[in-house]
Amino acid sequence: MSNAVQKQRMVQNYCLIVLECFCIIVSYIAAMYTRGLSDTFHNTETSQDMYLSIIIYLIFFHVLAYFLLDWNVAIFKRGYFVELIAVVKYNLFLMVITGLFLFLTQLAKDFSRIVFVSFFIYNILFTYAGHLILKHFLIKYYRKSSGSNKTLIITTSDLIGQTLKQMNSATEWGHEVSSIILMDEDHTGENYDGIPVVANRVNLYEVAPSLMMDEVFINLPEYSNKQLEKIINQFEYSGITVNVNVDFFDILTAHKTTENFAGFTVLSYAANVFDYRRMMVKRIIDIIGALVGLAITAILTPFVALAIRIDSPGPIFFKQKRMGKNGREFYIYKFRSMYIDAEERKKELMSKNEMDGLMFKMTDDPRVTKVGKFIRKTSIDELPQFWNILIGQMSLVGTRPPTIDEFQHYNLYYRRRLSIKPGLTGLWQVSGRSDIQDFDEVVKLDLQYIDDWSLTLDIKILFMTVFVVLFRRGSK
Repeated sequence: MSNAVQKQRMVQNYCLIVLECFCIIVSYIAAMYTRGLSDTFHNTETSQDMYLSIIIYLIFFHVLAYFLLDWNVAIFKRGYFVELIAVVKYNLFLMVITGLFLFLTQLAKDFSRIVFVSFFIYNILFTYAGHLILKHFLIKYYRKSSGSNKTLIITTSDLIGQTLKQMNSATEWGHEVSSIILMDEDHTGENYDGIPVVANRVNLYEVAPSLMMDEVFINLPEYSNKQLEKIINQFEYSGITVNVNVDFFDILTAHKTTENFAGFTVLSYAANVFDYRRMMVKRIIDIIGALVGLAITAILTPFVALAIRIDSPGPIFFKQKRMGKNGREFYIYKFRSMYIDAEERKKELMSKNEMDGLMFKMTDDPRVTKVGKFIRKTSIDELPQFWNILIGQMSLVGTRPPTIDEFQHYNLYYRRRLSIKPGLTGLWQVSGRSDIQDFDEVVKLDLQYIDDWSLTLDIKILFMTVFVVLFRRGSK
């Protein structure tokens, strides 16, 4: 299963679980008030404990059955009537399991039959309505959000209309077509259904690195296996998942899985396939770490802000546009460590750049203030980035987010650094960042992190980061 499919399943499953648990709670409360048990619930300790325990059991049985039966796997293929039948069948199953449990535990004799029956009637209605609303939301809004997978289509001018029509009719919500490349004719600058054509066969590999994309869909039936393999290898090498329509050919190569992609049967090629259960754990760790980091930031901000203002005029915080995962733009936040004209003066200092490649680095940079040297040495300037982590633009551990200028010079090899979320720290930062003089070495370490990623590696890097900060090794 490809990363994109895993991500879609995870979003779908957890949204549905939360929604259905909410429907169970609302239905249970509505059933109790229908029976007129609200006074009994509030005044009788025995009844209160019993009714509370039963709703907990209901939620437990629901979550257990959800994962065992996987009954919502085809929810987006179900129409209105089929959806209603599915919801009724599932609630009947839940009713049988709950009824059997009440009988075996001898709670049935004290539990109201009216509450029992009316609960499932309410739950059918609320769950059915909830499913319809959720499907509408995911299709109409999630697809347009930054959380969906952005897809580049590579096809020909005679197939683009049919391709877009089939993708739109598949009620696909996990991805959004963000750009098109036509390989037979040059239609650069034109639009199909509001989607821009950004390149052609000639400048494909020049334009592609600068595009925002998580995956590529290739529909080129006239191309030979050899021609397709060249395109696949270029994008797969950059960390982009490649989906190839396989209705007309077969290719034997590594890192491929057969998937259903917006109504097409495709081969999906990916350099790395991450388990989204582990990625969910990584996100939870990020949220916890961000909350702790923001608490520390809140304590230190008054003192840092006063020092920055006394040292030099200008704002307390520095905001700069960076490139995130697969070309998503975002603003990174830091405590200001430079004079306010730092960006303009950078052009004058480029001849003194000590880094080979696309990064800029200079010992005793004259743009850095006195306070800036201290907060950089202690990494205090990085603390506001915990906000970027909390809202999901960055991770605690990842790769360094490039500036817009750097990104514009990326090739597909460099772009693979952006196949994961950028991080507050990373493998190259704890490997002696002051000693690395070559950007290609930074890329090498970033790709090593991507290829070897695990939760254990993240934890190891976090501990190494604490060591680096405390003993001021490798700081800029």
